[in-house]
Amino acid sequence: MGFYDKHCLPHLLNFVCSLKNIRQQREVVVPLAKGRVLEVGMGSGLNIPYYDKNKVDMVWGLEPSEGMRNKARVRLEKAPFEVELLDLPGEEIPLDNDSVDTVLLTFTLCTIPDWQKALEQMRRVLKPGGELIFCEHGTAPDENVRKWQNKINPHWNKFAGGCNLNRPIPELLEKVGFKIEKIESQYQPGPKFLSYFYQGVAK
Repeated sequence: MGFYDKHCLPHLLNFVCSLKNIRQQREVVVPLAKGRVLEVGMGSGLNIPYYDKNKVDMVWGLEPSEGMRNKARVRLEKAPFEVELLDLPGEEIPLDNDSVDTVLLTFTLCTIPDWQKALEQMRRVLKPGGELIFCEHGTAPDENVRKWQNKINPHWNKFAGGCNLNRPIPELLEKVGFKIEKIESQYQPGPKFLSYFYQGVAK
């Protein structure tokens, strides 16, 4: 891990992921989580204030970045429920089969290198009837915007910690066997190549 990834990128991601329109998305999806929750890509712990403490038993926070885990610790100390940090990537979830009530993904699938393996792991640990709750940015419906996403993506990926602009989130979920029960998608304020958001629930 280079100097930029370890010392600069965590601060940049924390800032971007704290912007108003992203906070508003968190306010909608995070309170839906319940029971024993696996948050994949916990980052700096920005979701902690939005959990419904009356519905959550505990949270496993999977986060491979040391810099992000360090930034998360202050928020985790204030959490009104147990939080256990897991120092592993999304492709390696160290939990038992059928052990999680809710999987939470907020702006995470864009960065996981092997998204298919990671989603298969999430499906493995999710209990029958459990829910995968997601809020992600991804490929836009407009052809001209998609062209720009595809053109910019190789450069953006290197600058933004592996983030991909052009992943078709609903298709990825369905490909590994998740059934989408509810979904909304729309452009949010900001550059269109970066601001097409999906949010919903899958089982």
